[in-house]
Amino acid sequence: MASRGDVAEIDVRKVQIGSQLLNAAIKHSKSSRPPLLLFNGIGANWELAKPFLEALSDTTAIIFDVPGIGGSPMPSLPYRPSTIARLADRLISELGYDKVDVGGVSWGGGIAQQFAHQYSARCRRLVLAATSPGAIMVPGSPSVLLKMATPRRYVDKDYMSEIAPEIYGGAFRKNPALIARHAGAIGAVNGAGYLYQMIAMIGWTSLPWLWAIRQQTLVLTGRDDPLVPAANGQILARLIPNARLEIIDDGHLFFVTQPAETAATIEQFLREDETPEKSGTRRRAAPG
Repeated sequence: MASRGDVAEIDVRKVQIGSQLLNAAIKHSKSSRPPLLLFNGIGANWELAKPFLEALSDTTAIIFDVPGIGGSPMPSLPYRPSTIARLADRLISELGYDKVDVGGVSWGGGIAQQFAHQYSARCRRLVLAATSPGAIMVPGSPSVLLKMATPRRYVDKDYMSEIAPEIYGGAFRKNPALIARHAGAIGAVNGAGYLYQMIAMIGWTSLPWLWAIRQQTLVLTGRDDPLVPAANGQILARLIPNARLEIIDDGHLFFVTQPAETAATIEQFLREDETPEKSGTRRRAAPG
């Protein structure tokens, strides 16, 4: 059974999926399109995506804390991306949906690719943001990756303020207020849960089967992304048959720094008819 609690226009539920309890949030709309199932970044509780969810104008969206993160308790064992995709598949069935659009941000972009491949019949369209093909990727700088190896930035707000411009780039380099807002939305982080997320992606890569992803796909990448360089978005857009790339003049967390603009871009893509679009690259300016 699911328990409910309203947060603004967002319905927050505890949903039991087998032995795993999931903390899920649903942004409702009157749209008849499939809902957008969104996978968040590493260590990120659903509330970090709240500004983006609230910016959606006519899209129902579903997001959940992965086991060990936010309001979802630790799983009994470590997991793989296929495990999270299976939980998501069972969650959308529990919520009463047959088909979804799927989006993923950073770490969650890998899970989104896995879901689109593993449950292709349930995925209508795919949105990949600030993400890569996994273990075989163009890496960020070693100093950036080292700072991402622990969840310290999630528990030490001063440390987050210190390193955010370096690891996230873009608007965080020049607007400290954005860092403070982001840090304020971070929930308590379970170190073991963060470790499980890191372990999940060890050795995982989508490169052998990207050619088999047939959904219309929008790839969004930040021009100034120190963590997942833009070249990774170019690789995804080139290898996924029906993908197009949009380069954003921002950093890794444009979902946070440009929620309204990002929501508008994604909703425009989701509203398009089923006719395949021509490949191409577009660029969106950073906020002034």
